[in-house]
Amino acid sequence: QVQLVESGGRLVQAGDSLTLSCAASGRTFSSFTMAWFRQAPGKEREFVAGISRSGGGRHYAASVKGRFTISRDNAKNTGYLQMTRLKSEDTAVYYCTARTSLIIEADPAGYDYWGQGTQVTVSS
Repeated sequence: QVQLVESGGRLVQAGDSLTLSCAASGRTFSSFTMAWFRQAPGKEREFVAGISRSGGGRHYAASVKGRFTISRDNAKNTGYLQMTRLKSEDTAVYYCTARTSLIIEADPAGYDYWGQGTQVTVSS
C-alpha cells in the first residue's frame, strides 16, 4: 500500500503559476504509476496528467497540455504538478493518485490509492 498527501493548493490569480506536491509513504514510490485528477463543484472527477514509474512517460489532458507539467522524484517519494498560466476553469480540488499497473489510465476507477485532495482556486 501507499499513502498519498497533497499540498500546495491555494487561491491564485488568473495567469499565475502554482506547484502541487504529492508526498508518498508506505510501499516504494517507484512501484507506482502516478497521476493527478481534479474535480470541480458539480462535475465529475477528470484526468489531468499521469506519469510512468520511472518518469519517462507522461500524458496530459488536452485542456492542460502545454501549461501543466507532471514530474516525480522517486528518491524523495514525491510527485509534482507544475501549473502555469492558470485559468478560472482550472479551479478544482486536485487529487494525487497511484496504481500498480504500468499503464497511465485516464479513468479514475483504474487507480488504487488516493490522497485527500488540495483546493486550487483561480480568481479572474
